[in-house]
Amino acid sequence: MHLAFTDEQEELRSAIRGVLAKECPPTLPRSIVEGKGDAEGLWAKMVELDWPALTVPEADGGIGYSFVELAVLVEELGRVIDPSPLFTTVTQFAPFVREAGGSLADVATGSITGTVAVAEQPTGWSLDGIQTTLSADGTLTGTKHHVLCPHADQVAVVARQDSGELAVAVVPQADVTVDEITPLDQTRPVGHVSFDGVVVDQVLAGGTDAVRRALEESTVAMAIETLGTCQAIFELTLQYAKDREQFGVPIGSFQAVKHRLADCYLQLERARALCYFAAACLAEDDPRRHEATAMAKSAAGDCQRFVAAEGIQLLGGIAYTWEHDQHLWVKRAFTGDLLFGTARTHREVTADAIGL
Repeated sequence: MHLAFTDEQEELRSAIRGVLAKECPPTLPRSIVEGKGDAEGLWAKMVELDWPALTVPEADGGIGYSFVELAVLVEELGRVIDPSPLFTTVTQFAPFVREAGGSLADVATGSITGTVAVAEQPTGWSLDGIQTTLSADGTLTGTKHHVLCPHADQVAVVARQDSGELAVAVVPQADVTVDEITPLDQTRPVGHVSFDGVVVDQVLAGGTDAVRRALEESTVAMAIETLGTCQAIFELTLQYAKDREQFGVPIGSFQAVKHRLADCYLQLERARALCYFAAACLAEDDPRRHEATAMAKSAAGDCQRFVAAEGIQLLGGIAYTWEHDQHLWVKRAFTGDLLFGTARTHREVTADAIGL
């Protein structure tokens, strides 16, 4: 397993970072939170650059890159707290449709946006707790919770068939009932969606194993996006420590501050190692992919809890104000831990996997 980036992957990262610096500056997510802007221009630019097609198979008109290249993209999206529907489309909708045997031609062209509906109360993202039903005649009934971008053009719904196997039903937005909630991170819409006897035209009966594999991809992608957000928090905090002076010297010169920044760096590197190990496992279909997914998500959650707290405390009073941008990144990192299973949940998965 190759764990170092190739020259092509480094070039991809540099190109993505350059585009996002121009197209998604901090003023964009802030304008969305304040109700003064939207992400339509950003999405149009992403489609123009073929980002939705990055990991779509060539047979469907995509570029055909692996999950590692997707991870490079997703980490950069996390750094700028991307408010577009790209993340849900390529890391949630696309893997569920692909693994269940559907076509991603419309995703490759950017013709549609998509999301996935998995979580149910009270079991969260556990596939064992799926109660939404898909009858033999294609009738879908149930309620899903905490769906990102619930107003996407199409929703891939995980439901249980009469046989007990899981399937993916692709539902157009017109057939989705959305109860939108006010999320902590207001750059990203979240809602509960319900289906009351909706007749589904497109049923992808890939089976439980296909759904599980797709869920692993979505979970690792969420972990990597959280990692990117934490990296941005750390970089902003580090720069502040270099610039802010007390008693005539930068506060970053104080030993206690150095120790706290060093601890942040260690958390980031631990999470990055586990996240990209998981990405490599998914890309190569390594048999350790299940355990690697759980370790990546738990490490990203631990990282955000530590780095976000230090990112607020080391900035002092300014970090508690609305005017400073730090809170936007902290909110994205915090919600990233909650979605697709918390750090605690995935530690339990890891413990079960190794027999503890």
